[in-house]
Amino acid sequence: MMVIFPYRHNSTWVFDDERVGLVHEPFVSGVPEMIDILVQDIPNVDEGFKLLFSANPFPGYQAELTWLKEEYNGHWYCWSQTNMEGWLCPALFKYFIEAPKKIYCRAESIY
Repeated sequence: MMVIFPYRHNSTWVFDDERVGLVHEPFVSGVPEMIDILVQDIPNVDEGFKLLFSANPFPGYQAELTWLKEEYNGHWYCWSQTNMEGWLCPALFKYFIEAPKKIYCRAESIY
C-alpha cells in the first residue's frame, strides 16, 4: 500500500512526493472530479488529505478504479460506481512497474 498527500493548488489537486522527485504534480483529465467525490465528506480538505492506494484491495477502500486503455504514455481508469473516467499520467510509474488492472483507493483526513 502506498500513500500520498494531495492538496489544492491553482484550482486543481496536486501532490508532492520527494521520494520520487514530484513537486506540485497535478491530477488532470477527469481525476480531479473523481477526487472531489472521494473527499466530499472530509472537512477542510483543500488543505490536503491522505490518499491510500494499492493494486490490491484493502480493508476500508472507497474506490475501485479499473484500467481501460493506454493513451499518451498514461492510462485511463474507470470508477464504475460513479460512471467516471480519469487519466493517470506517466507519474503512475513512480509507484507501479506497470499499469495495474485495478487501483484501490481511500481518502482520509490529515487531522
